[in-house]
Amino acid sequence: MVEEEAKSLPMELSEKGGVENNGFVQNEAFDDKETDTSSQEEMPKTCIVVDPAAMEEPVLKPYAGMPKEVLLKFSSQARYRVTREILFWLIIAAAIVLVCATIAIIALSPKCLDWWQASPIYQIYPRSFKDSNRDGNGDLKGIQEKLDHITYLNIKTIWITSFYKSPLKGLGYGAEDFYDIDPMFGSMNDFENLLAAIHDRGLKVIMDLIPNHTSDKHRWFQLSRNRTGKYTDYYVWQDCTQAAGSVTPPNNWVSVFGNSSWQFDDVRKQCYFHQFGKEQPDLNFHNLAVQQEIHVRKDGTNLETYSQLYHDYTTTQVGMHDIIRSFRQTMNQFSSEPGRYRFMGSDGDENIEATMMYYGTTFIQEADFPFNFNLINMKNLSGNSIFEAVNLWMKNMPAEKWPNWAVGSPNTARISSRIGKEYVNVMNMLLLTLPGTPVTYYGEEIGMENIASENVSEEHISSDPVTFPEKSPMQWDGKVNAGFTEGNSTWLPVNSDYQSVNVEVGICMCDKLMV
Repeated sequence: MVEEEAKSLPMELSEKGGVENNGFVQNEAFDDKETDTSSQEEMPKTCIVVDPAAMEEPVLKPYAGMPKEVLLKFSSQARYRVTREILFWLIIAAAIVLVCATIAIIALSPKCLDWWQASPIYQIYPRSFKDSNRDGNGDLKGIQEKLDHITYLNIKTIWITSFYKSPLKGLGYGAEDFYDIDPMFGSMNDFENLLAAIHDRGLKVIMDLIPNHTSDKHRWFQLSRNRTGKYTDYYVWQDCTQAAGSVTPPNNWVSVFGNSSWQFDDVRKQCYFHQFGKEQPDLNFHNLAVQQEIHVRKDGTNLETYSQLYHDYTTTQVGMHDIIRSFRQTMNQFSSEPGRYRFMGSDGDENIEATMMYYGTTFIQEADFPFNFNLINMKNLSGNSIFEAVNLWMKNMPAEKWPNWAVGSPNTARISSRIGKEYVNVMNMLLLTLPGTPVTYYGEEIGMENIASENVSEEHISSDPVTFPEKSPMQWDGKVNAGFTEGNSTWLPVNSDYQSVNVEVGICMCDKLMV
């Protein structure tokens, strides 16, 4: 009987929900009830033998089944609360450190290169690049025909020198109309087609803008000489005296060609100022209306012959930088769309400190860079001269600005003629290894040479006080006229070495080297 009661005790405890866990009785009602029962009825004092196997309890995980009140009692203890708080603040601190590190990496890392920084700039003199209509003059359609050559060179930016409508005095650097194409080069439709083809290949185009002067055939000049409305002061006019059929200019200023920079106009009866040829009267940039007339279009613009815009005839023309900044503001207006940044370059100056001023300041931007002709202007080729040319630019360049290097231009002798054929590859390799943007000139990639001056016709020499030997037609192959034109003649003679120095031969040599 006693054994049966002992065996039934665990069962009864289980039925009534009395489970003991880590010393806590979870059914207090059951405990109270048993206490009351014991007070009313006196239990017999008998010895009960309990079977250990029958009393075996299920193994519970720590705190499993505890009521909420018990769990809260433990969680409020210091050893648990402090641990939780430490882990919480460690996670917050780690998150803050990660955010700060990300911001610092973004801020300190070099920014992605823009299109005018990411590849060489290839300068084209359009009249000498490729003729598409057999008239002996290169044109815009000809450039479009040869875009595959440019992409083959991995060039991403094309710089096309002036092709505005012009009487072609000074090789077109005196525009008759800034909004029209000279018929020699094609039409506005040809230009739009060329632009579309360039962009289809993922390329960019830079155009020259010559704001210093226009042609004397320009509509603005014709209106100015007749004192018509706002155009009256679009150019620099001064009274000059006439005596015995000769004109006495207002002062002794001379043009870049050595003659007087003043020309008497029979219509207005005054002298106008020209720093270049007399057919190229200077615009009056003191007049705000003139500044507003000059607009910028396409991907980029190179400001040519700007250093005389502010006519105080000094070497430190500080007022001119205000005008350059106004051009920059106009460019920025066109650059507001994502991926449509407009590049602005400028000519350099003989003085390195004055050249660096065209970068602008930390907070006021001017040109993206003034073009660097140090490698062109070296008097001799040696390691020291190259070091000096590179160091001169880099040590004077303002912080956070972008350098550039040119080895050819339409106004300087080609590499082969300047320093020798054997150094063409050396100079091209140097150009591509220096920090910054390389700037090259059509034909330098194959080592073209200047044509002999005696081969330039008297007609060209007498009509333009400029140099021609470095502007000879591009040598595409060894056929007649070097593949420049299918016509019978070219505007300038092709170099006599075209059968051995041409693009076709150059590509074959590269292919052999890569085999």
